[in-house]
Amino acid sequence: MTDAQTYSFFLGCVMPNRFPNIEASIRRVLPEIGINLRELEGASCCPAPGVVRSFDEPTWLALASRNLALAEMSGYDLVTGCNGCYGTFKEALTEVRENPERLKEVQGVFKGLGIRYKGTVEVRHLIELINEIGADALRKRVTKPLKGIKVAVHYGCHLLKPSANRPWAQTQRHDFLDKLVEATGAESVKYKDKFLCCGAGGGVRSSQIAVSVDIAKEKIDNAVEAGADCILNVCSFCHLQFEVSQMQLNKELGEQRYKLPVIYYTQLLGMAMGIDPVELGLHKHVINTQPLLDLIYGES
Repeated sequence: MTDAQTYSFFLGCVMPNRFPNIEASIRRVLPEIGINLRELEGASCCPAPGVVRSFDEPTWLALASRNLALAEMSGYDLVTGCNGCYGTFKEALTEVRENPERLKEVQGVFKGLGIRYKGTVEVRHLIELINEIGADALRKRVTKPLKGIKVAVHYGCHLLKPSANRPWAQTQRHDFLDKLVEATGAESVKYKDKFLCCGAGGGVRSSQIAVSVDIAKEKIDNAVEAGADCILNVCSFCHLQFEVSQMQLNKELGEQRYKLPVIYYTQLLGMAMGIDPVELGLHKHVINTQPLLDLIYGES
């Protein structure tokens, strides 16, 4: 592609509609570390890998390929901050690259629409780009080390699997995100079932809400038991699951028992870089982040 430091930014559905605070932190922090974002005009839903693909695979592939084609025509690789969108695009690219007849199939769908697509675009997760910058380089950008802050790191399923078309080492115990967290001066705590799903994907949150919330509850309980001050994610849908599930649990219990702040990685990094937490959207969370901010900045 034409510029290795500039990417077409794919927002997805959840982030702009539910969590513009996460979007704000991404747009504020990434340029500070040398990653420039361009708007991806005309983008649609990715669409979700565990839902649409299960019902109509050709439609899933055509819609995913359309978004990829928009990035390809822009001349910039695509970057996203949602694990589900990342999974859809990685798998759609694998499909058309390994099966040329599928590429011809989607090109046929695009005929007459002014959409050109060869499957040459690449898709990256923003944490992949940050990981390539490296923990050591990030540490040099830290002006406010988050010492004493204990973080429960949540990777999310689609970020890591299937490992065959992901850039990470093929292991069941990843640590790259933990290292990026610790580059801020915070501590990544060990907690039970760290690599458990958040409970939202594959349509579970939509069709089996009680099961979905119960899975989130287990992860949150384990993080609290480990002494975490917050749970950290790199996926807007996982973020939704952990915030909204706590709100639902509190409603069921009739008390505010669940109140573990849920933050996105760029929010944590931004605070460590000395950026105002308001610019990072930390004042606009479903679960109040003030207890975490008090630990970092001192009680007001």
